[in-house]
Amino acid sequence: MIKRLLLATSVATLCLASGASAAEKIEMWVRTGIGDAFKKVVEAYNTSHENQVVATEVPFSELVQKYATAIAGGQAPDALSMDLIYTPAFAAAGQLEDLTDWAKQLPYFNSLSPSHVRLGTYQDRIYGLPLSVETSVFAWNKDLYKKAGLDPEKAPATWEEITANAEKIRKLGDDTYGFYFSGGSCGGCMIFTFTPLVWGAGADILSEDGKTATLDTPQMRKAVDIYRNMVKKDLVPAGAASDNGVNFLTFPNGKIGQQSLGAFAIGTLVTQHPEINFGVTLIPSVDGKPSSFAGGDNFVITKGTKRLDAVKEFLEYIYSMDGQKVMAKYGSLPTRGDIAEQVLAGLDPRMQVGLKAIAVAKTPYTLQFNDLINSANGPWATFTNAAIYGDDVDGAFSNAQSEMQSIIDSGQ
Repeated sequence: MIKRLLLATSVATLCLASGASAAEKIEMWVRTGIGDAFKKVVEAYNTSHENQVVATEVPFSELVQKYATAIAGGQAPDALSMDLIYTPAFAAAGQLEDLTDWAKQLPYFNSLSPSHVRLGTYQDRIYGLPLSVETSVFAWNKDLYKKAGLDPEKAPATWEEITANAEKIRKLGDDTYGFYFSGGSCGGCMIFTFTPLVWGAGADILSEDGKTATLDTPQMRKAVDIYRNMVKKDLVPAGAASDNGVNFLTFPNGKIGQQSLGAFAIGTLVTQHPEINFGVTLIPSVDGKPSSFAGGDNFVITKGTKRLDAVKEFLEYIYSMDGQKVMAKYGSLPTRGDIAEQVLAGLDPRMQVGLKAIAVAKTPYTLQFNDLINSANGPWATFTNAAIYGDDVDGAFSNAQSEMQSIIDSGQ
């Protein structure tokens, strides 16, 4: 009897030990400034699951290079929160897990943010899936609208209307301006807020496959004229010309009548600037049809990780109703369209505009995004500054078109 009891106890102890050893510790890197949404979903997962996630923040400017170096040295984390624009390059280098078969079996796969899935796809295989969703939207200050004799509840639907409203707001005088944008060398700011003006009208700065620069179009020339006109009429603060993105969120100062922003700003305004009475709508294109930039991060898994199943479990938790609600509560738009309405229920209704933007949002697909777009000295940043503020618009178009194509060709 005692022998049988000892044997049973040994088996039970072995089972407990096995269960304990089965718990996985997932190493994941995220960029600094990722915000509370991801941190809170990690906390929620760790509280409710045996497997645990250890998230390490890496400076945003260093993350891509550090990840590439870690992969080369065999020291890469199991997973990474990667700016979706960089996903194609790492996939092309063969450094990410192919998630195609598993992803397509998810019952909600077709409802995941389409731009994120597109940027996570390379040669018809899926290497990245949406983690956090960001879109660009248009905001207006209702109090300044009212002071300027405008209807504060009427969202502007065209750039002609936006310009006319900006003129009336500027007449309020002093340091009150009708519009703001981060010009200068902030290529990332301008791709986020300015390209929707041409996307909605059916044009683009790159071909669908990313192999041809298509910058010089009638739509882009009209978009440039709209911004040049507002600058010329002193509807935009002079500081916008040199803003490298540091003052991107200028709208909360209460002196800007209108600005294209990220949907993240809705949460920031609601929680940190309750004194700002604002409205949000989709960004109209040059012909009035709306568009948006789809930004945010993709969830990628390092090729060869030994904790693949555990990482997949974590991602499935993020996509669950509980996970999505945690993310949304702290400012991230839902990545699943099929439950988005339920996820956002009870939150500020203006978040719905950011959600609607997902359906019309785009992201350029290229393996050379940083050299083409994000670099402060790259052709896109140079072009937007020269075309909007310079004297030679034709030259700005010609130079940028040529340089963009040269960069594209050199990488093929």
